Amino acid sequence: MSITFNLSKNPIYDHCFTSDRTHVAITQGKDVLIYNLQNPSKPQLLTTLKHHDKPITAVDISIDGKIVTCSQDRNALVWTLQPNGEYKETLVLLRINRAATCAKWSPNGKKFAVGSSARVISVCYFEEENDWWISKHIKRPIKSTILSLDWHENNVLLASGSTDGHLRVFSTFIKGVDAKPNPSIWGERLPFQTLCLDVNLSSWIQDVKFSPDYQFVAGVGHDSSLFVVYPGSGELEVSKLDKIKTSNLPFTSVIFANNSKLICAGYDCHPIVFEGNASQGWKHTYSIDDPTKKKVNVVENQSARNMFRQMDLKGSTEQKSNTLLTIHQNTITQLKPFQYDNNGLIRFSSSGNDGKVVIFDV
Repeated sequence: MSITFNLSKNPIYDHCFTSDRTHVAITQGKDVLIYNLQNPSKPQLLTTLKHHDKPITAVDISIDGKIVTCSQDRNALVWTLQPNGEYKETLVLLRINRAATCAKWSPNGKKFAVGSSARVISVCYFEEENDWWISKHIKRPIKSTILSLDWHENNVLLASGSTDGHLRVFSTFIKGVDAKPNPSIWGERLPFQTLCLDVNLSSWIQDVKFSPDYQFVAGVGHDSSLFVVYPGSGELEVSKLDKIKTSNLPFTSVIFANNSKLICAGYDCHPIVFEGNASQGWKHTYSIDDPTKKKVNVVENQSARNMFRQMDLKGSTEQKSNTLLTIHQNTITQLKPFQYDNNGLIRFSSSGNDGKVVIFDV
């Protein structure tokens, strides 16, 4: 079962629901549109956030409702809802000279990270004295554009994927902002910019996610592969790396349903499920909105001229519809968790270049 929202005629590069799942923010060119979805049959456009000069590449909403946007104009903005119902924007001092590519709030909403084409991750936090958001940079050993980010539940560890082929986990500990994290498999002493994991996967890492128990990470590459990386007990040690090559078109996004189930999506326009664990490995088990299980629509010809043209070109009088057999009619750009139960994720949302946001059952 799925719910489809046709929200835009333009590609949606990113989307994010509020914590109560009643509102969604989507990117549309240089703007962010916020819709009220309490009546699913009639999404209501509430407001448009306008301030960026170039296309917005990412949008994320914190646990307390603040919105962060980043753009190809090299800027990030934090939008705060005011008592009059309007959003006030605050400029973030990113200090980058290339496009911002991705942005993600930490779980507690006290800071966020922005990836960029400047080979830099900007870790941003609020400075009350000057009433602005400032950033600290993670630079080494990044050698290329950051495409994806994901936070650990301790608000300190940050996973990143980049076009230099590396999946990395950094510490973003900032004194006075973060509580000292407990020792874990990722390390004990974690000063700012500590490199906790660095593995070369020889592929652009389009998306990266921590597992629900935060004991390992997964990523998807532009070579249509899924990577699952288990850290070892030693410094920068990898105890196991699973690389699952597929015959699919490249993936752009990945999320965990639970510790033994992953959902990927991308240029195939429908979500694909992988299941496994550290001992048995991972494999593709089924697809959601699977086009191979649907019938091809045949459009009746309207004229004798069309019939003869079809016979001449294809040796057939049948004219097949040019719509895909999937709900999404173009590349899926982002997957986001939507609803959980005691066993893990039960529903997730997707956005696509076809201007749709779709909620799927796992």
